[in-house]
Amino acid sequence: MPIPSTRAPRVPDKPTLDDLEEHWAAAWEAAGIYLFDDTATRDEVFSIDTPPPTVSGSLHMGSVFGYVQTDAIARYRRMRGWKLFYPMGWDDNGLPTERRVQTYFGVTCDPSLPYDPDFTPPEEPGKEDVPVSRPNFIALCHQLTAEDERIFEDLWRRVGLSVDWGRTYATIDDRSRRTSQRMFLRNLARGEAYTSEAPTLWDVDFQTAVAQAEMEDRELDGAYHRLRFDDIEIETTRPELVAACVALVAHPDDERYAARFGSTVHTPLFGVEVPVLAHPLAEPDKGTGIAMICTFGDVTDVVWWRELDLPTRSIVTRSGRITETPPPGVSDGDAWRAIAGRSVKQAQRAMVELLAASGDLIGDPRPIRHPVKFYERGTRPLEIVTSRQWFIRNGGRDETLRRALLERGTRLDWHPPYMQVRFDDWVRGLNGDWLVSRQRFFGVPVPVWYPVGPDGEADHSSPIVPDEAMLPVDPTTDVPDGYTAEQRGVAGGFTGDPDVMDTWATSSVTPQIACGWEDDPALFAATFPMDLRPQGPEIIRTWLFSTLLRSHLEHDVLPWRHATINGWILDKDRKKMSKHKGNVVTPTATLDEFGSDAVRYWACNGRPGTDTALDMGVMKIGRRLAIKVLNASKFALGRLGGGPIPGIDAVHDPLDAALLAELAALIDTATAAHDGFDYARALEVTETFFWSFCDDYVELVKTRAYGEAAAGGTDSARATLALALSALHRLFAPFLPFVTEEVWSWWQEGSVHLASWPEATEVGPHAGADRSVLEVAAEVLGAVRREKTANKRSMRARVALLTVTGPPGTLAAVEAARSDIVDAGGVDEFVVSAGDALTVDVVLAEEI
Repeated sequence: MPIPSTRAPRVPDKPTLDDLEEHWAAAWEAAGIYLFDDTATRDEVFSIDTPPPTVSGSLHMGSVFGYVQTDAIARYRRMRGWKLFYPMGWDDNGLPTERRVQTYFGVTCDPSLPYDPDFTPPEEPGKEDVPVSRPNFIALCHQLTAEDERIFEDLWRRVGLSVDWGRTYATIDDRSRRTSQRMFLRNLARGEAYTSEAPTLWDVDFQTAVAQAEMEDRELDGAYHRLRFDDIEIETTRPELVAACVALVAHPDDERYAARFGSTVHTPLFGVEVPVLAHPLAEPDKGTGIAMICTFGDVTDVVWWRELDLPTRSIVTRSGRITETPPPGVSDGDAWRAIAGRSVKQAQRAMVELLAASGDLIGDPRPIRHPVKFYERGTRPLEIVTSRQWFIRNGGRDETLRRALLERGTRLDWHPPYMQVRFDDWVRGLNGDWLVSRQRFFGVPVPVWYPVGPDGEADHSSPIVPDEAMLPVDPTTDVPDGYTAEQRGVAGGFTGDPDVMDTWATSSVTPQIACGWEDDPALFAATFPMDLRPQGPEIIRTWLFSTLLRSHLEHDVLPWRHATINGWILDKDRKKMSKHKGNVVTPTATLDEFGSDAVRYWACNGRPGTDTALDMGVMKIGRRLAIKVLNASKFALGRLGGGPIPGIDAVHDPLDAALLAELAALIDTATAAHDGFDYARALEVTETFFWSFCDDYVELVKTRAYGEAAAGGTDSARATLALALSALHRLFAPFLPFVTEEVWSWWQEGSVHLASWPEATEVGPHAGADRSVLEVAAEVLGAVRREKTANKRSMRARVALLTVTGPPGTLAAVEAARSDIVDAGGVDEFVVSAGDALTVDVVLAEEI
């Protein structure tokens, strides 16, 4: 039982919060307080799949919010006796890093250029970006992310994250690339990964394919254009795609078009004959009830095209422009020449003019505001182009797999539970497999090559895969077994896959990366499946789902037992804080103003899954609390005397026993809250008790604890103060790690963060003591204080007469605390009398 140490406290004369963070962060590092125990077995370990923050700029308060909450969980579990496996990763591959490198150095990647070993980026970015080779560009990405990682680590250390800094990884380092590629190759070997030439959502600015999970709807102004296809009228927001039309479609139950199903009509301007078909996704109450199917205007077009087995007439290129040559079946006439090579917007204007002139546009366009698909980081609407991409099966087209993933979701403990609905809705709404290839540069390469046939064309149906022992590989520079470098790109030779994998394809294997899958079997056995995945709600559909999917496919288990979902941080206008919205607040100035413990206090006041405002007022309260912990600890420890501190056996006074009974109840409540991952509740009840402890109990017993009380009981008071202070320091430790370590060091050996979590048994037989003694005494003392305040008198002013009236039980409690009330209130005469309810009458002594 962690009873206070026997050595006398050594309390500084002027305790302060200044420099505590730097001092204790260095001390923790030097002592290896947070290092993982490599000898631990799985039943001793609590392992956390820490979110690797995106290293592409600066962190903001929303980042601090979630990571601090996770750290509070980690610190509690460590104090409960678990061996913490708490690594930190850096998510440094993908589009955000590429964009940052481009703007920071003023360069752009040109894969056709050779590597220049002597390349030096411009000192300052110019008006035009400097083209560099892919290897040069990747080297700059590594350089910049390494600098960002150091800055991020410094910040995380400052806010007190208790991670094992010897176990960091980056999603682009050799270990991560090897793990990601190994997982992909195993998916490929089992038929779960495949390549296909298919319609793909495409961002024309980032020049890459986009997965379903990376899309978002944004409301834009648009217009419905009513067009004439022979005698049928349709409405569309994309008249520029008339040349890509392959059919008209209406609902099979729509009587207006029932007689036309199976017939054909001609497209306006181009005169292409297209069929009129039926499909249940058509909406009778939308527009004229019949729509044109284009390849491809939106994702519904893709569904119709696939399910109705329609031809392809793609006209939009990867650059977001109309192709120079018309698709099959469309003549190269004036109408085509009017849109060929133009941007989508330019083509739309040209088509509207031509349709109006031909009489095929009926009336004026009808303005609307409608949702349009965007890449979550993009600035222009997504297009759908046909391209060869890699996919991983995710249940979007396989009901058996979909049901298995939903079942996995039910076995995961969600905190809060209602977040499971987001997972379920996402899985049920999947309409295609997971597109994992990206046409970018700084990422984990797709680890395959293709044989090149006699005609010089790559055979994508027969990929060449490396042995796992070769991993990681870069097919654009490495050579597969059985070939030489001179055979690259020539007939009879090979070519490397030029794509990289989506950043989520690597982030989805963070448990395997962190736990050493295949690389360190002993570590993997001790830490996987992991215990906890903490994360934000917006990436349930991406990170959580994809990680669960990869673990299901490879290991047939959940990757973790628990998932904690934090809420969002809201700005002063109650809007989500986001870099994309430009409303973020960076943490450095806030930490400078309030200190890390205060910021942590604010973060841990945010309940699991609940959106929380960035409230400086809460941080002020947190700083005041940290200062109070310093001062109250100094005050209480100053009353423990210079000799050994009495133990639990010395407690006999009813008021002291009542305090310990309250303390036992607090410990049980806080522990239960922590066990349920409700750190906010644990902080709330601890803070409430602490202020009552300071304002009531300490004031009541300070005379007795000094040894100046007429009735004695000094050892009882001192033992109780010590027991309560020890427990409070430990109860606050997960939230206020710096100030609690400081005050703990004044009178205890070792770190508070390695001390055992308090237990109700520490109060001995007093857990069942009569708590009303403290409650009533505090109420009486409060009445005395209020009377002195109302009369603008000092708290040291004497009370000539104190009369307490109440029922027998209340008066018994008053009598049990009589001497402490007299000492604390400065009471000259104290009278009790029977009554129905507690009343307190205070007569102040005359001022001298």
